[in-house]
Amino acid sequence: MAKAQRKDEILKSELPPSLPLMALRSTIVYPLGTIAVQMGAPENLSLLRAHEESGLIVALVVANGDHDEPIDNARFRGRVGVAARVHERINLPGDTVQITLQGLRRIVIEDMVQNEPYPVAMIRAARETPADPGEIDDLVARVVSAAETLAELIDRIPDEVPAILKMNVSDPGRFADLAATNMNLRIADKDEVLQRLDVGQRLRFILTRLEREVGRARVMEDVKRQTEIKIEQHQREFYLRQQLRAIQAELGEADPGEKEAIDLLKKIEDAKLPDKVAQEARRETERMRMLSPASSEYQVVRTYLDWVMSLPWNKRSGEEEIDLKKVEAALDDRHYGLDEAKERIIEYLAVRKLRGGDPHGPILCFVGPPGTGKTSLGEAIGKAIGREFYRISVGGVRDEAEIRGHRRTYVGAMPGLIIQALRRVAVKDPVLMIDEIDKMSGGGPSGDPTAAMLEVLDPSQNNSFVDHYLNLPFDLSQCLFICTANNLYDIPAPLRDRMEIIKIAGYTIEEKVEIAWRYLLPRLLEEHGISDKDLQFTDESLSFISNRYSREAGLRNFERNLAAIMRKRARAKAEGEEGAWVVDVEKVEEVLGIPRYAVEEAEKIPEVGVVTGLAWTSTGGDIMLIEALRMSGQGRLTVTGQLGDVMRESVDAAYSYVRSRAKQLDIDDSVFRESDLHIHLPAGAIPKDGPNAGITLTLAIASALSGRPVRRDLAMTGEVTLRGKVLEIGGVKEKVLAAYRSGLREVIMPKANEKDLRDIPEEVKTHMTFRFVERMDEVLRIALLPALPEELADELPSQASNGVPDLADTTMHGNREEEPMSSQIGA
Repeated sequence: MAKAQRKDEILKSELPPSLPLMALRSTIVYPLGTIAVQMGAPENLSLLRAHEESGLIVALVVANGDHDEPIDNARFRGRVGVAARVHERINLPGDTVQITLQGLRRIVIEDMVQNEPYPVAMIRAARETPADPGEIDDLVARVVSAAETLAELIDRIPDEVPAILKMNVSDPGRFADLAATNMNLRIADKDEVLQRLDVGQRLRFILTRLEREVGRARVMEDVKRQTEIKIEQHQREFYLRQQLRAIQAELGEADPGEKEAIDLLKKIEDAKLPDKVAQEARRETERMRMLSPASSEYQVVRTYLDWVMSLPWNKRSGEEEIDLKKVEAALDDRHYGLDEAKERIIEYLAVRKLRGGDPHGPILCFVGPPGTGKTSLGEAIGKAIGREFYRISVGGVRDEAEIRGHRRTYVGAMPGLIIQALRRVAVKDPVLMIDEIDKMSGGGPSGDPTAAMLEVLDPSQNNSFVDHYLNLPFDLSQCLFICTANNLYDIPAPLRDRMEIIKIAGYTIEEKVEIAWRYLLPRLLEEHGISDKDLQFTDESLSFISNRYSREAGLRNFERNLAAIMRKRARAKAEGEEGAWVVDVEKVEEVLGIPRYAVEEAEKIPEVGVVTGLAWTSTGGDIMLIEALRMSGQGRLTVTGQLGDVMRESVDAAYSYVRSRAKQLDIDDSVFRESDLHIHLPAGAIPKDGPNAGITLTLAIASALSGRPVRRDLAMTGEVTLRGKVLEIGGVKEKVLAAYRSGLREVIMPKANEKDLRDIPEEVKTHMTFRFVERMDEVLRIALLPALPEELADELPSQASNGVPDLADTTMHGNREEEPMSSQIGA
């Protein structure tokens, strides 16, 4: 009863109209509450010094913001504060005073009447709005329940707080103030409780904050519990592992992880690795020993050590004496022709034999059309010299890490293709064939793999090749690298400079027939389950298949056609047919159908404005027609056939040259003004470019404008200048073989290319005539025939029309079906 009276006295006590203002930053006292506060702010210290009397009443407000920010007293107008009485004062070191404040009642700050030396405010008593009786019980019960939950979950909330709240449920306003005081709310939330004069809103605000704290406390408790469980599990595992080690020590057994580390260290010593490699392996083993076998890092280190230990750091192929005659015989036994490649390999082995060791291996690059035996020759070299052979296909590789490997920081990292190949062959001096090196992609977002190959294929640098995964130098200088490519000019120049280029131009018809007898027929007969008693070929039939069905530089289509005939025979034999098939020309046409390529004689009828040129492509040489047609007009020049810029410039140069030689060619000047000229290269779907069709274009234009027919029994190639000089070209061997395959036996080429005849097979040279020219006038003299009488000239187009379509079908049209790629007239 006395407490109730005391409470009423405090709440109903009269307050003066103005009170000194004291702004607090970190706490507040509610009515009927008591709190001890340390004062250090200059304005608060001035207030206390000015009023030394006991029982001083002050107005308390909450000052939001940082401690360093100055307080703007004007912001307190209209705010709710607390009138409090100062009870005790204790002076502390550092110009600080501790006072005890007792809250009296809520007040409203109406105005500021003084700011210096301390603020004084006009106040009035605040009037509270009672809560709705219908919801007050539910709100109080939920606040008590939340307080009990927080007291269980949070250590800093005393267990007595829920009991204190239950003792004050009869006064909802006082109940809300007690909850805000004892539940460790933030100062901003406490100020919000102070500002709410509606008791129901005050209770709902406190309930919202407490329920949010309950949710946060439960999450923290779950995290704490899971952490404790994991810590207890690790402690339990550690304790059991220590017990297991003690038991194993008593039994004389070693820990599995320790035993693995000891075994690895022993293997490292026995392997006699290079000093730097052994040092790194031992360091990684000691690092692995400190890790738990269950950790992911342990497996990463273990995989790395497996790679290091499995590489052939010192192991070499057999050291038997090299028999050069035996090696040469082995190469000849598996491949017909390819004399330059075989000779280079024999030279390399001779150097190795004389030195008694292994010199730095050369980097050979076989360049030629598909199907000419580049890959199989590399495999034959490996077997002939008694070394392990491994083929690395790099066609389509576009990531630098495919060559150099990934760094160990990446998940799933592994070494590059070179180190992987060495692990598989298990020797440090294998024959490594890098196949299709011209098909590597370069300059993408993942780096340039062709640039990574520069170190691999440089004999002066690859003795310390560092793979990103291993991060250790590996000696590649004893490897024999053999590269293959179809187009030499697709290989970047720095990489091309590091290789010794051996060109494989292709096979003649006679060579294809010989290869078929020696290699293809025995293998194909065995693969199809028949024998030479079931199927008998002749030289004539094999030549017919090669010339009329598979006119190509390589052997793949030739082999397919032979296999097609054998499948027919195998089916007939399986159905019970006995006896032997004698494969002649009629039988070939019966099985393979109509020949894809026409007879050569139909291509040799002279015609005005049509010239046979020679082209170089990545699949070998080919012949290409150039057509020129004169018609009435105004002197315009039209060029069609999907020509590149270089070839279009060659057309302009050829036209200008013919105009300069109009008098010698008996061409009237009016012809250039009154005639249009159309230059066309058939097979318009195939891009064409290059300067080496110069003499062919000039001859076609001269023929069309002069009306003189051109010899069609010869082919030509060469670049021409405006002055009529014929310049050197490339790809001579491929172009000559293309002319030979097409039945042409006379070729015009620049005088400067006479030296290239040594690369042409002897059987081809004996059947062909070569005309070497230095000026365009010589070409005109050789290839242009006299003008025909008008009556014969009228008949010429009808004669030529029988040959022209066949010629187009047998040249570029056939090439388009086989290999739809760009054609360059010239190398």
